[in-house]
Amino acid sequence: MDATIYHNPKCGTSRNTLALIRNAGIEPTIIDYLATPPSKAELAAMIAAAGLTIREAVREKDTPFSVLGLADPSLSDEALLDHMIAHPILINRPFVKTPLGTRLCRPSEQVLDILPDTHSGPFAKEDGEQVIGEDGKRLI
Repeated sequence: MDATIYHNPKCGTSRNTLALIRNAGIEPTIIDYLATPPSKAELAAMIAAAGLTIREAVREKDTPFSVLGLADPSLSDEALLDHMIAHPILINRPFVKTPLGTRLCRPSEQVLDILPDTHSGPFAKEDGEQVIGEDGKRLI
């Protein structure tokens, strides 16, 4: 199965999501979206495919969100997208695309909704929370 993750290796949620994909036996295409952000059209399409609004896909924590005044409800989706492209750290992560759908994987186990049930064994997140049991079945 093809899978693409828009990944930030410094983010625990992103690392857990990548590990869950690999636990399903899939080696995804990994895009470091901070170094290689999607185009504005790609970003808008990915957000729409995930069933989110543009505002729901903007990351606030540890970003220039406040400095840029992005909490202003009068800002258009176009303006928010422009800021996200100019400052990719504003793109919430990780987004994952597979033939089964697109998700913003927060929490990381959201990725299980768009992966086949092919987990080879147990999986626990970095914090120790068990997500996949010994039988390869989803616990959460």
